[in-house]
Amino acid sequence: MKPQLALRAIRARGVNVPMKLPLGTSAGTLRSAALLLVDVETKEGVTGHSYLFCYLPAAAPAISAMLGEIERTVKGDPIEPADLWSKLAHRFKLIGVQGIVRMAMAGFDCACWDALAIAAGVPLVTLLGGKPRRIRAYNSNGLGLMSPEAAADEAERLLEGGFRAVKLRLGYPTPEADLAAVRAVRKRLPDAVEVMVDFNQALSLAEALERGRALDSEGVAWIEEPMRHDDFRGCAELARELATPVQIGENFSLPEQMAEALAAKACDLVMPDLERIGGVTGWRRAATLAAERKLPMSSHLFPETSAHLLAVTPTCHYLEYVDWADAILAEPMKIVDGDAVIPDRPGSAMSWNEEAVKRYLIV
Repeated sequence: MKPQLALRAIRARGVNVPMKLPLGTSAGTLRSAALLLVDVETKEGVTGHSYLFCYLPAAAPAISAMLGEIERTVKGDPIEPADLWSKLAHRFKLIGVQGIVRMAMAGFDCACWDALAIAAGVPLVTLLGGKPRRIRAYNSNGLGLMSPEAAADEAERLLEGGFRAVKLRLGYPTPEADLAAVRAVRKRLPDAVEVMVDFNQALSLAEALERGRALDSEGVAWIEEPMRHDDFRGCAELARELATPVQIGENFSLPEQMAEALAAKACDLVMPDLERIGGVTGWRRAATLAAERKLPMSSHLFPETSAHLLAVTPTCHYLEYVDWADAILAEPMKIVDGDAVIPDRPGSAMSWNEEAVKRYLIV
């Protein structure tokens, strides 16, 4: 039974945290993670936490402004995430529940669920009907566009912590360069280690077919977002033509768009993103969609909360692990033998290292 809480206030603070390993993709290079820390304070004295990945530091104030509007809309309301989502979706109907509106709503939703689990004195996974356990993870830090030798060196380092899977970014100017990077990494790693590849939407359909067919013989675990994420017809052709599984989903805008993609048979695997799928509330609907079609479902970013959700996802596949928030967390997520360990602590087990928050604060 969920505790009875009511919203008192929402606090949001932007931080820009240096990445230990730069992330070079076909869309650009990131050397820091712009995060928005969200605190939902209740009248009962319980505070729930979540964070959003803003991509650009300039986006943090805009999302904060939307969180201010959320507070004005639902202040004093009971913390019932599904009801709050419906009320807010109606409030923002004319502007659209997209972009920074959707991100703000998702961050608020996650923090509300965190508050409910804290008030109940149980981990979030327990509140959702599961129990804390280890979740298989792949290391998604770094491994961006670089020379084949450098990629192989970095891939080896990413096995620290016992990881048995890593993700390599592709989308080099030529198919030959993509293959050179894959072969260098594959040659350096043990055969038992899985290698996922991610194009970050770099290719046309024709290019994706050409490079995908070449990758079919290279032993990669999946090909992620090879082309425009919302071209479901093109993605469906890739899924039909390629032997390697096609992975999409980080850009699904709410479960409704995921349903469209699945109806089009646009992929073999799905990996929703918490701030785009609609927080915990949206994820639960997405997990039902994946289960209905027996599609393996992984997460995109936000490993601290995503681990709890994958533990109650019927078709749980892989947790995407990044350490971007570690610097501002009081107790970062632990990886043991390549598995993410869900803490046996109330909520999502996230709280802020306030000294670090001050150091990286976006003024």
